[in-house]
Amino acid sequence: MKNISKKNANDISIKRKFIQLITAILCNAHLTGFYTGKIYQGNLKAACVPGLNCYSCPGAIGSCPLGSLQSALVSSKYRFNYYILGVLILMGAILGRVICGFLCPFGLLQELIYKLPTKKLKKNKITRILSYFKYIVLIVFVIILPLISLSPAFCKYICPQGTLEGGILLVKLNDNLKSLTGGLYNYKVAVMTLIIVACIFIYRMFCRFVCPLGAIYALFSPIAILGIKVDKNACDHCNACVKICKMDIKHPGDSECIHCGECINVCHVNAIEYAKFVNKNKKLKQEN
Repeated sequence: MKNISKKNANDISIKRKFIQLITAILCNAHLTGFYTGKIYQGNLKAACVPGLNCYSCPGAIGSCPLGSLQSALVSSKYRFNYYILGVLILMGAILGRVICGFLCPFGLLQELIYKLPTKKLKKNKITRILSYFKYIVLIVFVIILPLISLSPAFCKYICPQGTLEGGILLVKLNDNLKSLTGGLYNYKVAVMTLIIVACIFIYRMFCRFVCPLGAIYALFSPIAILGIKVDKNACDHCNACVKICKMDIKHPGDSECIHCGECINVCHVNAIEYAKFVNKNKKLKQEN
């Protein structure tokens, strides 16, 4: 039986938070932009970062994959940019929703907001159903509307990251932009505020119910190379992993799993590990 250690659980959490923090800093390494209000437009902006991080953030050094995908669809009337499609497939096939748990700056922000001391809404049947809403957002706001209206609908009407990192910061740092704000800007600030407040009470509310990037990576969960894997031969179906998880998973490693690793230390039969360890254990069993 596995010796469950609170120290081991804390070690996993600390390492993940460190990776999240470093990723957020690297994605927004154009530090001068935060006081000049000028967006970085160098060569690195041609590449996409893995997680949700707005192109218009003064600190952003790369492009958001969702924004790039919508731009590709908007311009598809003339020429479709297959680069972004290839990047999403590559990142999804290798990492899947590991990106959500480790490499998304907005995911980190949601987790920090959730730490505020208030009563929390625990997952239930309703949150499980709501977890499918992000696929509707993906189909309608990221694919259909950009093709019809020729504008990046998700960025324009929903994305809280773009408003927080891009819209508000740029307006604060550029006096000439303040006169251009109007109904759409106020609407986006209201949407962002609603989502942030909800994240105080609901763990990763945006990630679980709204984020279309998470929906894209979720589609790759069955084939993703890295992430949490379960040894089905060792698992005794005690369900401790599902109970401790704050996401709406049915089992570790499924489409709702962000591979945070919290389930590893509650598994008393040692059936849950990150992929490379599972593969190594299987190889050792085969050799013996």
